[in-house]
Amino acid sequence: MTPSVFLFVGHSNAGKTTFVEKLIPELVRRGKRVATIKHAHHRVELDTEGKDSWRYHQAGAAMSMLVTTSALQLVADAGERREPRQLAERFLGEADLVLAEGFSHAEGAKIEILRRASGKGPRCAIADGLVAIVTDCPEIYPELPHFDLEDAAGVAEFLLRRMP
Repeated sequence: MTPSVFLFVGHSNAGKTTFVEKLIPELVRRGKRVATIKHAHHRVELDTEGKDSWRYHQAGAAMSMLVTTSALQLVADAGERREPRQLAERFLGEADLVLAEGFSHAEGAKIEILRRASGKGPRCAIADGLVAIVTDCPEIYPELPHFDLEDAAGVAEFLLRRMP
């Protein structure tokens, strides 16, 4: 089963990570298994040169998994499957919902984090899939549901109502 995917978008330093970090325990308290996907605009080294999984990748493995007694890490070629819904289908099927940060150009239900202090306007338009806004700017998109920058519980309820 494919989990529900919600995209948290906004300008750099808007507080996306901080808000998602507050939202996760709210959803977990409601009995949901939550997964996250973070979009990075810069190159990030996912594996350490010389380590076994790096060596396997260099040898041609499309995926390599490191499993310890308490966790696992998967390093895989992204290929053309980089949209949040595709990633959720491919790797996160055990989750009830996926909170993806970034991906402002991807299709899907978007919740924008917008702070007046940033001095910037919204990153996304309603036509881009924007379904709610977490902000201290009540005048921005008044036709959408608004949540306070600290209202993780309210956003959790909103997301749960939108899940199939």
